[in-house]
Amino acid sequence: MSQRLNRRHFLTQTSAVAGIGFFGSGINSVHAQDSPNDRPVFATVGLRNQGWTITSKSTKFADFAAFADIDENVLGENLKRLKDRTGKAADGYSDYRKILERDDIDAVMIATPDHWHTKVAVEAMLSGKDVYCEKPLTLTIDEGKLIEKIVKKTGRVCQVGTMQRSENSQRFLQAIAMIRDGRIGEIRKVTCGIGGATASPVIPAIDVPEGLDWDRWLGPAPKVPYRALPEMRTGYGGGVPLYTNCHYAWRNWYEYSGGQMNDWGAHHVDIATWALGASETGPNKITPVSYSLPVDYENGNPKVGDQYNSPTKFEIHANMPGDIPLVITSEGDNGILFEGTKGRFFVNRGKIVGKPVEDLASNPLPEGAVEAVYGGPVSENHTANFIEGMRARTQPISDVWTHNRMLETCHLANIAIRLGRELNWDPAKREIIGDAEANSFLGRESRKGYEIEM
Repeated sequence: MSQRLNRRHFLTQTSAVAGIGFFGSGINSVHAQDSPNDRPVFATVGLRNQGWTITSKSTKFADFAAFADIDENVLGENLKRLKDRTGKAADGYSDYRKILERDDIDAVMIATPDHWHTKVAVEAMLSGKDVYCEKPLTLTIDEGKLIEKIVKKTGRVCQVGTMQRSENSQRFLQAIAMIRDGRIGEIRKVTCGIGGATASPVIPAIDVPEGLDWDRWLGPAPKVPYRALPEMRTGYGGGVPLYTNCHYAWRNWYEYSGGQMNDWGAHHVDIATWALGASETGPNKITPVSYSLPVDYENGNPKVGDQYNSPTKFEIHANMPGDIPLVITSEGDNGILFEGTKGRFFVNRGKIVGKPVEDLASNPLPEGAVEAVYGGPVSENHTANFIEGMRARTQPISDVWTHNRMLETCHLANIAIRLGRELNWDPAKREIIGDAEANSFLGRESRKGYEIEM
């Protein structure tokens, strides 16, 4: 048994005996780099866009031994990027399971499309590896329950990539600290502006691009043809077809994601739920006030398979504890508006504004208020927080339980839109009340050959 495997075995056993703890203290980043032998060894599965983003932010704290991607062009490009950035080469695989077979890898970072998250995360934890998984953690509510079960069973550390909890100049932490300090009185309403989406033209089936393993890209999702139009995407995520059912645009398809509701919603609904103190419960009712779907639906499923099918516009009301409305809307500025009996303020990644914020100049928050929200010194970045959890065998700031609770609001919103009706939710039983059809959308069956390997 190798020295690293011995260490992993020891940590797993001590975690199982001591129980899983929670923490918020920041990592000592100097200590993280003071000895090559002290640095954890990572691997990344899924390298386009966010996969490289989280990898590049993590090279300060960890060494990367391997990458996996089903697109050989993406894999090759990012292996070169890593070598250029760190001076060290990593192994490349088309099959992520090769990474899970290795004993020299401590943790796996997952940035695949959403429909792959749960399979890779569960199998990685069962192989004895800690996991950092991009948001949204799951495609369905039942997947969230499974991941919770596996974290508890294995004692692995699992960080979700809702990095607004650690980064963005601590604006979101400051927002929660202001609420806890009573700066707007009692909360009366919270509005999450997460932006809308665009519909697509009819997208034809065409030949699969060279180097892309389309069957493995689909994985657990239903078998369908590859689709794309010639126009190319520019800007972030560019260099791929603008209209497609694959790279980048997969976010617009319910088969692989949850549209804006699960994309930006996973960020802002997370902070809103945390601020409301609802991280252990969630809503009891979801009302689709208005919405626009780009294609026709029948029994909650799109009637065509050649166009984007997630909502383009929406206004959803979630009834949170204390009958506080949480509004999720495609309109207005991207960010969160908190309204209370004594005032209101707005926060997003670039600003925190409003009279209660201006009043901080003469009446600052108590010392340590932001750290109290975080549970200790705020980490340098989200990966640093993850690594501290790996060392302490405690769960990080974006743990799977609080993430799944807030993500249930987003998943339920999508189900309500797909079915066109209000849903009553039992947050204790985690099921929809009196609606068998709606409950059928809490899970999904994996395509044969791509089931989770337990």
